[in-house]
Amino acid sequence: MSNEVVPQQEDRQLLSRAQSGDMGAFEELVDTHRDKVFGLALRMTRSEADAAEITQDTFLSAYQHLKDFRGDAAFSSWVHRIAANHALMRLRHRRVVQAAEEELKGPEFTERGSLAEYPQQDWSRDAEEKALDAELGQAIQQATDRLPEGYREVFLLKDVEGLSYEQIAELTGDSVPAIKSRLHRARLALREAIDQFYNQDSHGA
Repeated sequence: MSNEVVPQQEDRQLLSRAQSGDMGAFEELVDTHRDKVFGLALRMTRSEADAAEITQDTFLSAYQHLKDFRGDAAFSSWVHRIAANHALMRLRHRRVVQAAEEELKGPEFTERGSLAEYPQQDWSRDAEEKALDAELGQAIQQATDRLPEGYREVFLLKDVEGLSYEQIAELTGDSVPAIKSRLHRARLALREAIDQFYNQDSHGA
């Protein structure tokens, strides 16, 4: 039996008890999935305060709609979709507020879909403190953070959370072709960031 099947079976048992009014069972579900929901919200909003509120709102929404959940998907997938929806709403509200104050500016892309220029950041590494994979992961995270919000959202929802194009379209209200286009450009930008990392690594060797 795979490592994923057992937790899903436990989730289903807890869910059944929670839907019957067992508050303790629902609290166990919250304890199991809270960290991953918070992580998703944090990656999408890049704000610990927003992520904490989104996590709270996510499980409140899940509790309010427990009896509507039919188990068509895993409980974890369901709460992640709720969290992604709350995060997207928070980001849209933030964009409206920011747009009223100043024009939003993000990295420019060339026609080929790569970043036009790289912000001046210190990509140097302390080899004694960090392993290469951790350093590369940090470089990718920095590149992800520099993506325009629309590109970052699609990348996180598709490549990190594993949602389908149709699910992302439902969450964002955008067309599947538009989502595919943004994901392609996001992947190109991240691939170029990886190339940049290794080129600097070889030059510094």
